[in-house]
Amino acid sequence: MDTNVMRKKMADTIRFLAADMVQRANSGHPGAPMGLADVAVVLSEHLNHNPKNPSWLNRDRLVFSGGHATGLIYSLYYLWGYGLEMQDLQNFRQLDSKTPGHPEYGHTAGIEITIGPLGQGVANAVGFSMASKFVGVQVNSDTADLIDHNVYCLCGDGDLEEGISYEACSLAGHNKLDNLILIYDSNRITIEGSTDLSISENIRERFEAQGWDVLECDGHDYDDIDVTLTTAKANTKPTLIIAQTIIAKGAAELEGSHHAHGAPLGEEIIAKAKKAAGFDPEKKFFVPEDVMVRFRCAIEEGDLLEREWIHRQKTLPLMEQNEALAALQTDDFSRISWPQFDKADATRNTNGKILNAIARAVPSFLGGSADLSPSNKTYLNDMGVFPKGRNIYFGIREHAMASIANAIALYGPLKPFTSTFFVFSDYLKPAARIAALSGIQQFFVWTHDSIGVGEDGPTHQPIEQLSQFRALPNFYVWRPADGKENVAAWQVALEMKKSPSAFVCSRQSLAIVPDAVVGDAAKGGYLVASEENAEITLMASGSEVELALEIKALLNEQGKKVNVVSVPCYDLFIEQEKSYIETIVVPNTKKIAIEAARGLEWYRLADEVIGMDTFGASAPAGKLFEKFGFTPEQVVAKIA
Repeated sequence: MDTNVMRKKMADTIRFLAADMVQRANSGHPGAPMGLADVAVVLSEHLNHNPKNPSWLNRDRLVFSGGHATGLIYSLYYLWGYGLEMQDLQNFRQLDSKTPGHPEYGHTAGIEITIGPLGQGVANAVGFSMASKFVGVQVNSDTADLIDHNVYCLCGDGDLEEGISYEACSLAGHNKLDNLILIYDSNRITIEGSTDLSISENIRERFEAQGWDVLECDGHDYDDIDVTLTTAKANTKPTLIIAQTIIAKGAAELEGSHHAHGAPLGEEIIAKAKKAAGFDPEKKFFVPEDVMVRFRCAIEEGDLLEREWIHRQKTLPLMEQNEALAALQTDDFSRISWPQFDKADATRNTNGKILNAIARAVPSFLGGSADLSPSNKTYLNDMGVFPKGRNIYFGIREHAMASIANAIALYGPLKPFTSTFFVFSDYLKPAARIAALSGIQQFFVWTHDSIGVGEDGPTHQPIEQLSQFRALPNFYVWRPADGKENVAAWQVALEMKKSPSAFVCSRQSLAIVPDAVVGDAAKGGYLVASEENAEITLMASGSEVELALEIKALLNEQGKKVNVVSVPCYDLFIEQEKSYIETIVVPNTKKIAIEAARGLEWYRLADEVIGMDTFGASAPAGKLFEKFGFTPEQVVAKIA
């Protein structure tokens, strides 16, 4: 059979699998899968991957930024042989199926990352490319490359309209990520209609201005697609391929219509489309035998590619490359020389010392800040700059930064951190949510943690952010009261392989708090001061622990017995056994939480919360704590 005739048969198979999936589920998006089917078939011929081992390190990465195109995604992974069965396609979007409405990392074999909202996948692809460049510098030599794969990303108009894609692609161009190939499904359709309704910029010129090579092809001409992909793989810059496509290609009268974007086509349209393509309109979820054979070649070809790569490892002229790779892949936290802290300091400073201690002992630890490393104290001394070193200059790109780091964390052997001011965590919340949902071990460093930011005013003073992130499942927010708690926080976080952690640190100096009298900071909360037959329990985190101890001293002068509880990680503390919690927060006491933030979550533990009911103001920190009622005398008056 002629090559292009076979390619069309393979593409039509994908189209009708996707259409049948959406029709049976009565939910989903047939338009993008049908429009991209031709590109996907040719891309299959270029992709180096191994369905037998989806975690092979040197595989090409394939990211579907348009996660709604799941009909295409699951069809491909079924046809390639990643373990999906026909029943899984038939259970598309159903409860507990392997084929949820948007692809999820760890749920379906082969899915590289949970992309979720539009645009994040573009940033994830940049992250995979950056990870490969860093690892490549560590393990490649002049005579042999262990890491030489490509990163492909399929995206659409919606992805490129989202601001995160601009952030990420700007950084990719700046870093000359030449193994990154972004395939833009330019069908000129969104949910509301033609893209003329909302976008008129020149995409080619936009990417060229960001340092990309830009190629164009007819997204339904197999030879044109093939030549374009071949050219892209040889480029010395990141490459955007603008594939001119028709949404819902082959879907009879719905071809090219925005009505085909996010709704079933209908049995009549699907039957008409199948008949026009030479398929039996009565057969649903049908894969011709010769099509299956061609797609399943990926299994043997991918296995051979990986075996050749393993052989390459064994025959390298220098063993340093293998040793460097082994070092990246080994988690030996026992080698960390944890710093000791015995005097007042800002927790952003103690955190900076901890970061450097980890980096000296753990070769896979790297990261950076959104242009704030001098303030966040996150620069890794004597560690160099990406890609040769471990300091990444993300620029002022918070959302892209966090999404890029999600992909770096999932690349394989790396442990990334990112940092910014706490109030700017709002910019990266979608990526933090995906990290929690997917179980990605990213470390978020957020400094300037409260109204203590001071003169910068209410726009820069976080109020609701602590509550917001404490409410996020599988996300652990640490707000240390001193350097000792900061060390404990990192010791726990490094061992939490399937959870992201955040370290919310102060700008102002905080006194060293006494050692635990009952409990352990590693359990999220402990008694820092206690008295027999205590009447009052004060709970706090971060800078307010020092305040709580001062309040205790005043209450003691009034003859009241007071316990003080430090809760560096509220999320971890409430996960402890009830018996432990009640040992720390004694039930028959009056329980009061103090936090210079919203703090509503404390009502799970407290009878009363002394927190912020408004936004902050612009003034020196001391004046603000007084204005909003956070001096020892003011709090004592409220308690009385």
